Amino acid sequence: MNGLKMLSAFLTETQGGLHSMRLIQSVSNPRVEGYPLMASPFPQTMIIAAYIYFVTYLGPKFMENKKPFDLRQLMVLYNFGVVALSIYMTYEFLMSGWATGYSYRCDIVDYSRSPMALRMVRVCWLYYFSKFIELLDTVFFVLRKKNGQVTFLHVFHHSIMPWTWWFGVKFAPGGLGTFHGMINAIVHVIMYTYYALSSLGPSFHKYLWWKKHMTSIQLIQFIMVTCHIGQIYFMDNCPYQYPIFMFIIGLYGLVFLILFLHFWYHAYTKGKRPPKSIKNGISKNKAE
Repeated sequence: MNGLKMLSAFLTETQGGLHSMRLIQSVSNPRVEGYPLMASPFPQTMIIAAYIYFVTYLGPKFMENKKPFDLRQLMVLYNFGVVALSIYMTYEFLMSGWATGYSYRCDIVDYSRSPMALRMVRVCWLYYFSKFIELLDTVFFVLRKKNGQVTFLHVFHHSIMPWTWWFGVKFAPGGLGTFHGMINAIVHVIMYTYYALSSLGPSFHKYLWWKKHMTSIQLIQFIMVTCHIGQIYFMDNCPYQYPIFMFIIGLYGLVFLILFLHFWYHAYTKGKRPPKSIKNGISKNKAE
């Protein structure tokens, strides 16, 4: 029994379940049929649950009496791989709307099967899938016994992004709800380049003079996302199809904007060492 049939069986056991299943089928996006993980939210939920279990309990327990793994070469390949993927996703986001017709204001989802609309569907799914690849960030922390960097904020960020993006790809792949994905891909080009060069060893550290700007880059990202998505509340009659997604994106951007401002204030304005939970959770944990 596939995921959709399992969901259907579950819903029919509850009051109004059959009606709910028909509603989901009627409003979901048929263009993602056949894409991996898109038939049901259950497979991704199980993957994310297994990830949380491994990085918070099983992994640290397994490594308890073992030496940290030397993953330098693997991390170099991984980080440069994420850089290449992020460059490609940035290009695809631009060419499927953000540089070819979007107004950066009330851009609605194009549900047609035009080449550009289908191109946006593909890059949205790819961005969603890339969030599962990035779960390796935390796995590497565990295998290197950097457990202090596996904070609640880090794990929450890496878990919530793929889970929420499933619904975005399923129901609204395109329009103004994808702006933060494009900006995040651009930021990842910069950040994972830094991580890749860091992984190459001390001889490359002289090229990392721009380390001090990393927090600024992340801060600018969340300011842009929050301001862009906040426009919808000042527009008259913007017909974006899923306003609830705008609220979720806006809340996410605002929360992380506050966290980064808190970090910035303690690190640079007051000249104090930032709280450990914030420092580890954001700056060192790639919660971008």
